[in-house]
Amino acid sequence: MENADPFVASTAPLTWHDFLERMRHPSAADFVKSIKSFIVSFSNRVPDPKRDSTSVQEFLSSMEGAFRAHSLFTGCTEEELESAGEGLEKYVMTKLFNRAFASLPEEVKRDEELSEKMSLLQQFIRPESLDIKPTFQNETSWLLAQKELQKINMYKAPRDKIICILNCCKVINNLLLNASVASNDNPPGADEFLPVLIYVTIKANPPQLHSNLFYIQRYRGQSRLVSEAAYFFTNLLSAESFIWNIDAKSLSMDEEEFKNNMDSARALLSGLERHTGQGDQDRSHPSNEESKSINKGEKDHSLTKTTSIPDLEKKGATDLLKEDELNRYFQEYPFLYANYGDLTVDDVESLLNSYKQLVLKYVCLSKGMGNSSPSVSESSAKTEPQTDNNEKILDGTNDDKGENITIEESASFSSLIGMDNIDASVRHQRPESDETSN
Repeated sequence: MENADPFVASTAPLTWHDFLERMRHPSAADFVKSIKSFIVSFSNRVPDPKRDSTSVQEFLSSMEGAFRAHSLFTGCTEEELESAGEGLEKYVMTKLFNRAFASLPEEVKRDEELSEKMSLLQQFIRPESLDIKPTFQNETSWLLAQKELQKINMYKAPRDKIICILNCCKVINNLLLNASVASNDNPPGADEFLPVLIYVTIKANPPQLHSNLFYIQRYRGQSRLVSEAAYFFTNLLSAESFIWNIDAKSLSMDEEEFKNNMDSARALLSGLERHTGQGDQDRSHPSNEESKSINKGEKDHSLTKTTSIPDLEKKGATDLLKEDELNRYFQEYPFLYANYGDLTVDDVESLLNSYKQLVLKYVCLSKGMGNSSPSVSESSAKTEPQTDNNEKILDGTNDDKGENITIEESASFSSLIGMDNIDASVRHQRPESDETSN
């Protein structure tokens, strides 16, 4: 492992199963006791981010040192010891997440204000506002980058959150590299990268961005927040600071134009909120005028029958058949053409994530179309949620649902945007399954 990139080591497949198995060993009793004691002690303290960060960093460092000196880890490679440290950090921070994340009222307030500002900026900001060259403008890649960044709030472990940031930045970085090669320009640098990251962040408006960044900064092992991960993380910190302080000058706009744009965006969003809040009430209690129109057989434009979901599906299928490059619409779904013999146990997590996204999109679409009881299929409606028994060895509870993720989760992620030049030792790694036996 000498001279190896520390980040590559820290993004190796997380041997979660191995960590838990070692903690089951009778000789690990002192480790288990120390971990549980620290979690209880930390949870009962009054929040103090600076002290909390120091406390967690010191505990994790101390425990990793103890791992190295213990007979339980005799003969382990550096990679195995690194994985044990990752497993420890993941477990501890998952248990402490509700106590450590956004622990102060001012952080919650900052999240809300930052999210509101990005919501307003979304309504009028353009790539040109940030001096992004036309050659670097690619909405498809930007949407992929936004999707990755929006996942940051789905996970509790600092490592998993960092990987969401890394995935987002990899999309942007490869877009810039490919565009510069195609146009025979010099390789892009920070001056080209940061404006695109700022634009993508505004458009993504990831939930609780400020708290997520501070959480990573405080609780990610300092020895692991290095190299490429540190570079991209620092850039996102800069992007957040820029967005927070954004003004007319930042966007090369006239003061009056910026103010008018912000006011118009605020009015638009306020109007949408009012409309949404009144929608159900209006449908349940039509006005006298609407009642009269209905009684007379007259249909107001707003009451026109909505197109059904089956009709939309048929129209979409017809439109797809007219496309010259049909395959590009399915590149995001790597298992579409797979046979059952092609699948492995490692594919279960990716399939499950794809299934969840499919159900969410379908149910939202059905609800928007007025379908009161949407269902993807009868069997899926009856499926009971599965529980994860990984952590019973330590305390018999499970707070971490699906925390393991890997860089570029779907096989299509790199092929769709030309990411073949990513180090294979990072790009093709997958986490082990969380499922373990008691």
